[in-house]
Amino acid sequence: MRHKKDGRQLNRNSSHRKSLMKNLTLSLFKHEQIETSLAKAKELRRTAEPLITLAKKDNLMRRRMAYSKIRDKQVVKKLFEDLGPRFKERNGGYLRILKNGYKSGDASPKAFVKLVS
Repeated sequence: MRHKKDGRQLNRNSSHRKSLMKNLTLSLFKHEQIETSLAKAKELRRTAEPLITLAKKDNLMRRRMAYSKIRDKQVVKKLFEDLGPRFKERNGGYLRILKNGYKSGDASPKAFVKLVS
């Protein structure tokens, strides 16, 4: 039984899942829009939205917490100087997930993940 075991496994071990979410988060914050599978997009919300909430107030402790999660100085700088102030008045719901057809190989659903403007 899987009682109280939340999150999607995505057919990966824990270290692979962690690096996958880190890389998807980096790409999302760099490009502000990515295309991925629907399951990965829904799981990405659990990683990316708390980081944007963290970036709403800019101080050293919060920057270090964000850096410990994503390990990229340019992205942390963009997160705190651009994305955090942009969502200052918004209480959550920073990402929009739009379904975008199916993959040709295995017919799994695709989705666009965008930052809400």
